[in-house]
Amino acid sequence: MLWKILIGLVVLGGVGLAVWVRVAPSDPQRWHTDPAMGAAGANSHVAKHVLPLPPEAALAALDAVALAEPRTSLLAGSPAEGRVTYVSRSRLMGYPDYTTVAAIPEAGGSVLVVHARARFGQSDLGVNAARVGRWLDALGRVGAQPGP
Repeated sequence: MLWKILIGLVVLGGVGLAVWVRVAPSDPQRWHTDPAMGAAGANSHVAKHVLPLPPEAALAALDAVALAEPRTSLLAGSPAEGRVTYVSRSRLMGYPDYTTVAAIPEAGGSVLVVHARARFGQSDLGVNAARVGRWLDALGRVGAQPGP
């Protein structure tokens, strides 16, 4: 009988965690930060990419790519503001990952600085790096080049 109670508590705890992950608020103050200040780690990925477009146009191009990604939505910012943060959720559990992108003017175009990070867990298992790679590969159609 005790083991049934324990199993029930474990199941209830798992359901509670799943619900919390899906409904936990995403505070733009916490996540809409300067991507140049981000650091790569087990739970995050940082990348730079050069585009032969002015900053607002570069961010608009990335915005179209990001919002076409399944389960990705705008959290804060806009291309006109010069910084945009997206939240992407995993398919099964709905874990949120945050990706912030800024464009820095450079001669002949701009450099996109991207910081993608997971909110929960010890490792994102490379999911953020893969997502950023897909987004930047899609920008290759407008002449993107890897950044410094």
